[in-house]
Amino acid sequence: MISDPALAREGAKVANDWAISEIQSVSPRLVPTAQISLLDPRDAAAETIRAASLGFKALGLPVDPPEGQPHYHEEAWEPLWAAAEEAGLVVAFHIGTGTRESIIHRGPGAMVMSYLETSYGGQRAVARMVSSGALDRHPTLKILVSEGGASWVPFLGDRMNEGYRQHGSFVRPTLSRMPKEIMYRQVYASFQHDVSAVEALTGMGYQNVMWGSDYPHVEGTFGHTQETLHELFDDVPASVRERITQGAFLDLFPHVGAPPKNSAVAA
Repeated sequence: MISDPALAREGAKVANDWAISEIQSVSPRLVPTAQISLLDPRDAAAETIRAASLGFKALGLPVDPPEGQPHYHEEAWEPLWAAAEEAGLVVAFHIGTGTRESIIHRGPGAMVMSYLETSYGGQRAVARMVSSGALDRHPTLKILVSEGGASWVPFLGDRMNEGYRQHGSFVRPTLSRMPKEIMYRQVYASFQHDVSAVEALTGMGYQNVMWGSDYPHVEGTFGHTQETLHELFDDVPASVRERITQGAFLDLFPHVGAPPKNSAVAA
C-alpha cells in the first residue's frame, strides 16, 4: 500500500530492527521473516544482505510483487535472488498475499472457491522461479510456500516437465535440470490438514513436506491439533512423521535444532 520507494525502504529497515529486538532475540525457536521493499529491486537486494547480517534466516515475500512491478520470473529480480542465496536466507512465500482480491467468486460455493484461489498464488510464484531459471541459476536457494498444501508440488512438477519436454522448441531459457527435479530439491511446502500432503512424500517421493498448525487462524488446527496429528500420522512410519513434523523444517532452519551455546552435549 506504500507507493513511495524511499518510505518503503526505510520502513522495512525499522520493521526488521524491531523484529530482531522483540521477536528473534527472545528465542532461537522463533524465526521471523525479514521485510523488504519490492518497489526497487536494488533496495530489495540491499536490505536482504543487511537482514542476514542482523541474524534473519528467512525473507518474507508476497506471492506477487506490487502492481506495476515486474513479475518474479523477470530479469529485474535477479539481484534479489543472488542476494538471498549469498546470504543463505530462505525465500518464504505465504499464500493469500498477492495483489488479487481475496473475494474472487460470489454466489453458491463462493467461499470454498475463493479459499481455493488463495493457494494458487504460491504455485504461480514457484512456477515462475522454476521456469525462468531463477532457481536453476541459484541451486542453493530454498523456497518455502506456507499453508498452501504440498501435493501440488508433484503435480506441478509433472506438468512443467511435460511442457518443457513436449514444447521444447518454444522453451526459453534452457535449464540444466528438469523442472520437477528443481522443485523437489529447492521447494518446501507446508500444510495443516491435507492427507494428500503426507501421501506426496510416501507415494510420490516429495521429501520437502512440512506440517504446521497455523495457530491461531480459523483454517488452522487450534482446538483439535492432537486429533489432527493422530489422523495424519498414526498409520505412517515414524521416519515419515519425523520428516514432516521436524526434519524438513530443520533443513531450512538448522539453528533451531542446534544445542544452546556453551551447553554440554553428550557424544
